Amino acid sequence: MAANRTQIGIAIAAGAVLVFGFLGYIWWLSNQGPVLGRSPERDPLTNLPLSIEMNPLRDRSTERAAGKFLHEMQDGQCDNVLADWEHDYRKKYAHFICDSEAQHPLVAWKLAEWEDSPPSISLHYRTKRKNGGAQGGTYHELATVTLENQNGQWVVTKYLPFD
Repeated sequence: MAANRTQIGIAIAAGAVLVFGFLGYIWWLSNQGPVLGRSPERDPLTNLPLSIEMNPLRDRSTERAAGKFLHEMQDGQCDNVLADWEHDYRKKYAHFICDSEAQHPLVAWKLAEWEDSPPSISLHYRTKRKNGGAQGGTYHELATVTLENQNGQWVVTKYLPFD
């Protein structure tokens, strides 16, 4: 009988250590920033890390806003997306972006770097684009989406499709 009680006590203690260890890890993650780590190796051309480790508990509202923007660009809605840019100094730049997006449409993108510089956040993506030439095919390039929090909503304020 004593061995059974000892075994039960050990099992309960081990279970408690596991539960408290897991809860401690979750608490630690919740107090971290969106990027947990960057690889020390960097791309020689862009100086971006080759890989980043994102916090699974991060606020993804900026990524959702940037993703929505990129999906709309991919779907050919550039003129609608950048319509607000038509009324300020970015008018010519908006036309340039839409022409470029029509010639080299987005195929895919993946988050490569997160740059937090309040009040804005810049998300750098590794993109895949269709080649606009007669030969077809695809190529890879960087793109940067800069967002600002305006009245509780993340709004794209700058887009560099060919960073």
